[in-house]
Order: sequence, then C-alpha cells, then structure tokens
Amino acid sequence: MAQWTSAVGAAQLARLLGSQQDRPAGPGTRRPPAYRALADGIRLLVLEGRVPVAARLPAERELALALSVSRTTVAAAYEALRGEGFLESRRGAGSWTAVPAGNPVPARGLEPLPPEALGSMIDLGCAALPAPEPWLTRAVQGALEELPPYAHTHGDYPAGLPALRAMIADRYTQRGIATMPEQIMVTTGAMGAIDAICHLFGGRGERIAVESPSYANILQLMREAGARLVPVAMAEGLTGWDLDGWRQVLREAAPRIAYVVADFHNPTGALADEDQRRRLVDAARSAGTVLVADETMSELWLDEDVEMPRPVCGFDPAGSTVITVGSASKAFWAGMRIGWVRAAPDVIRSLVAARAYADLGTPVLEQLAVNWLFGTGGWEEAVELRRTQARQNRDELVSAVRRELPGWEFEVPRGGLTLWVRTGGLSGSRLAEAGERVGVRVPSGPRFGVDGAFEGYVRLPFTVGGAVAEEAAARLAAAARIVETGGTTGGEAPRTFVA
Repeated sequence: MAQWTSAVGAAQLARLLGSQQDRPAGPGTRRPPAYRALADGIRLLVLEGRVPVAARLPAERELALALSVSRTTVAAAYEALRGEGFLESRRGAGSWTAVPAGNPVPARGLEPLPPEALGSMIDLGCAALPAPEPWLTRAVQGALEELPPYAHTHGDYPAGLPALRAMIADRYTQRGIATMPEQIMVTTGAMGAIDAICHLFGGRGERIAVESPSYANILQLMREAGARLVPVAMAEGLTGWDLDGWRQVLREAAPRIAYVVADFHNPTGALADEDQRRRLVDAARSAGTVLVADETMSELWLDEDVEMPRPVCGFDPAGSTVITVGSASKAFWAGMRIGWVRAAPDVIRSLVAARAYADLGTPVLEQLAVNWLFGTGGWEEAVELRRTQARQNRDELVSAVRRELPGWEFEVPRGGLTLWVRTGGLSGSRLAEAGERVGVRVPSGPRFGVDGAFEGYVRLPFTVGGAVAEEAAARLAAAARIVETGGTTGGEAPRTFVA
C-alpha cells in the first residue's frame, strides 16, 4: 500500500521551485551542482510546508521535462533526498516526501504556562489575551441574576440553553444567513465542537484534509481521534487558499472532512475572499466532503478598512456541505469556554445524541453570561476593546521584531491574533528550545504542520505589547544567536520581568 496521501504534479512542483529566490552567494562561493540545488529546493519546500509531507512527487522523467534538466539530475536529487530522509520510495508506488526521524515535532509550546512561571518567562505560546473588563464582571453579574429559574432544573442542556441557541441563530440571520435555533448546538469551546464533529464524521482511519499550516491544537485533536491528516498548502502570502491544491486533494484523497479557518487563519493570519469560499464549498460538495469552517477569529479584524467576506456557510444555502464552528474564547476571553456549531438540523440532532457519551452539556452560568453579552450590546463593546488591544500589541510587536531581528520575514495580517514568521533559515525547534533558556516561550513551526513541516518558522501571537514586546524580541534575538553559533546562554538565567 502506498504511503502518500496527496500528489504534486510536475508543472506545479516546477512552479514552486521557480518561486524560490536564491540567496546571493558570498565572494568566492561556488554554486552547487544542479542536482544539489534541486534537492535543496525540494527540501526547503517540504520544510516550509509548501509541499506537504507524504506528497507523491512526479516521476523522474516528468520532472526533468518540466524543469528542462536531464533525468540524471533529477535521479541524483531524489537519491540525495532519500539519503537525507526527505524522500521515501517503493517500487510500483513512486516516491513521496518525508521528514527525517531525527527532526521531532516539539511537544510543548501551546499549553498555557502556570501563573507562577510568568515572572521570569514571557509566554508567546498561547494566543489569548486577558479578559476585556469590565465586561466579564458585568456578564457574570447579569448571568447570576438570570440563574434562579435554571437552578430549579437538572441543569443538563445537551443542545445548549434554548435562549442562547435562539440568540446565536438570530446573530447568523442578522449576518444574512437565515438560521433557526434547531441549527445550533452550544459546546464547551470550539475544541469541544470540533471534537464532536470529528467523532461523528471522522472515525478512526478516516482522512481529514487540513490547511498546511493549521492550528496546532486542532491537528493534535484529530491525530488523537485516529484521523489520517491530508495537508493542503496555503496560497502565497496572506491571500487565503490554493484552490487548485484543494480541488486535487478533494478529488484524489476523498477526505470525509475538511477543516479550514477562512477568517484570519491561525497561524498565518490569511483572509480567504468570497470567490475562494464559493469555489471551495462547490469543490467540497462535488467530492462529498463535509467542510468544517472555524469562525473563531471572524470578529477580530484589526484594520478599519477591512471588508469581511460572507461566512463560508453563506455559500451553502442547502446546508448540506458546511458545518460552522464559533466561539467566545478568542474574541472575548479564553476562560469563557463557550462555543457553538451551526449545521443542518439533522446534523445537530446527531451531534446532540452522541454528546451523551462524552459530556451532558456546557456550564449554564457561562452560557447565561454569553447570552447577556449578546443581548445587551456588551459583546460588541467588549470585542471592540479586544480589537484595540490586539491592534496595539500587533503594531508594537512587529516594530520590536523588525528592529531586533531584521533578517526574519513576515507579512503583517490585518486581523486575528498571530504573526507567522520565517526565521531566516534557523530551526524553529532549536529556537523554541533556546528561547526557554533565555526566558521567552515560543511555539515552533512544526507544531502547525503535519509530520514536522515548517521547521523554518515560529508563531508569535499579539498577546504582549509595549516594554514586554520589546523584551520578548530581545530575548528572541538572544535565542537566535544561540542557534546560529551553537553556543550557550553563558549560564545566565533569564531576568525577572514585571509588566
């Protein structure tokens, strides 16, 4: 049985290789042989995630024709990649990309630090901001006033409080997507929503197509559910999806589910336009794939002139293809573990029925708090406060990184909470390790890829600003020097930093 889960055509690979910019050679430096340059180019595409891991490469003769080189050059490049662990082959099955066993995916970086560690460590691992007060306190107080009638019940509402389901449905309707309460299930955060969807549609061994890169915690959730992840590379820059790649994967891999973040994608910050959304929904419908659209970042536009496209579900009027996931955790506060699913009524009924074997419902008090926010206008004011805070943090972090690490490359997203940074050829895994030694915690790129891709990246969230952002960038620069020189911190412990 072949080990590849997707394929890269000869013309596509030639186009990707042609987009790479050669670094200027230093004085007296010889250009590498043609086979070596080709092998390095393919290796870089894999490490950057632009060619997925476990993607079948073109046959030697096809690629030679597409690149206008000899077949001997391609054969030598493939042999070099096999020797380095970036290519595996089997007679009759072809060759497919891989990542060497010695390049482990880091096991840490996204779970929150314990409070006692925050005095000496700047945490850039978790993309979450403090609560937007006074709105959290007001929401809880409002919820307490509404609680007494519910206290006389058993308190288990597997589909969610009827009042909150109706409120969420009304909000979709106000966005131009007619929705009934029967199309809404309230969950314990977006993670709870996606976990329920994966267990209903994506049984063990099922293929799930995911963006490459994608949100690390969701990738891990899917792995633990036994799914086979099929990565699809993002388009260049912050322009959303590569629709040719998506159509090919949906057609050839036939995944049961596809998971996408169309609104300020985590980690890249990309925003998919309306045409991309329409075309992806059409492709998923044709392939019989359930498209799970994660909207947790949809309200976090940071620039005033951003025009938000219609929701992905707006291109699925029959409601047969798209399942939408939303949450209060990113736009409001991570401690408010309220999420929701919007889907066809029969899908909601199946999710609710299956939920009895996992958890019986979401905490009532938190549901009442979110319902209070939605019903009083407090949500809009709190989210505007969140946007202002994230915008300021983004601008200050960008300035600090550009000053301390001018060789690092990134595009500034117009929304969301994360900056996706190319680290000038340094290993993201080694940077994460060195960062912990100098007092800054940062998740490496491979956390956001499948099987170790994106080694040359890190993700920086907009969770710190001002002096803390400047100190974080300085510590990242210190970590970069350690990686560049293979040196040490000199035995110095990171100094305590008080915001």
